[in-house]
Amino acid sequence: MCLAIPGKIASITNQLDDTFRIGKVSFGGILKEVNLMMVPEAQPGDYVLVHVGVAISVVDEEEAEKTFRYLKEIGELEELE
Repeated sequence: MCLAIPGKIASITNQLDDTFRIGKVSFGGILKEVNLMMVPEAQPGDYVLVHVGVAISVVDEEEAEKTFRYLKEIGELEELE
């Protein structure tokens, strides 16, 4: 099963254009580089759902934190560490 993991955009490191927007996204304190091409409206501080290294949608903070807690409880976040 493939999952989209919620994370918070810490910074946008490359903004040459929408195709190559790259951001640092925090997943419970673990920072990963993520392609932001599918969410051109996303800004630092926003929460996004990330699937295979690409942010696929912007979500609200409450939903992101609830989903992240659930994934942590069921042991689906080991790959991030």
